[in-house]
Amino acid sequence: MKFTRRERKTTGLGSRWQGSGFAESTLAELAWERTRKAVVRWGWAGLMMGALVALVAFAPAAWFAQGVAAATKQRLLLADARGTVWNGSATAVLSGGAESRSAALLPGRISWRIGLHGLGLELRLRQSCCITDQLVLLLRPGFGSLALQLPAGQNPRGEWPAAWLTGLGAPWNTLQPEGTLRLSTPGLSLDMAAGRWRLSGQVELVLGDIGSRLTPLDRLGSYVLRVDASGAQGPSLNLSTLDGALQLNGQGQWTGTQLRFRGEARAAPGFESVLDNLLNIIGRRQGALATISIG
Repeated sequence: MKFTRRERKTTGLGSRWQGSGFAESTLAELAWERTRKAVVRWGWAGLMMGALVALVAFAPAAWFAQGVAAATKQRLLLADARGTVWNGSATAVLSGGAESRSAALLPGRISWRIGLHGLGLELRLRQSCCITDQLVLLLRPGFGSLALQLPAGQNPRGEWPAAWLTGLGAPWNTLQPEGTLRLSTPGLSLDMAAGRWRLSGQVELVLGDIGSRLTPLDRLGSYVLRVDASGAQGPSLNLSTLDGALQLNGQGQWTGTQLRFRGEARAAPGFESVLDNLLNIIGRRQGALATISIG
């Protein structure tokens, strides 16, 4: 079939219009495909971000318990942890460490609430048996480090049964102490870095109406342990007797990794015979004295 010159021109024009339409259609499809892929990518990114936020917001309380156990080398355990990292509760247990079989738990549960505070976190602790009102700690976590602070002027207090110490193992599980431990401080900070703890501030621990199942006496006495970390030489310890049949005194130093303590125990006049066996357990005998040496 032959076309006239006019028909050939018309046919060529139509062909050019058809090619242009095909190109525009292809470009539109490519643009749509790119848009679709971008939407899918952003959708997955949003889904992952939402999952991450949900994971952080609803992280189980067991994660907080694991962090406390690791920081204290398994000596303070939070058993039966419930809730979340940010708002949870558990049973406080003292242990002798990872290889120890001794453990002692406190009555009731300790609850915590964690919120943001400046560039760090604020931890509020409550426990009906042992913490007066609530205990507020400021936390500043870092890479391989952790800073804890009791704000100055708060003067927080707590009171715990002395029997809780038996969970730490020897010599407490042998002495089987009774009485109360009352803690107070005008301000304290504790920093951990590279596995070393650094303390600054002051702490006073009163051991009130202490007794032991190893003696027939209902009460051995009351004592006070003062920790002063305001100097450049590191925290110093001073143990003295307030009153009682068993007289205790001593001094020590915390080096950041080790405690060194030297002290002595003796019976008050008239109690020598009844406390003789206990003095043999407390330390090495030197006549009427029993010397105490740690570290």
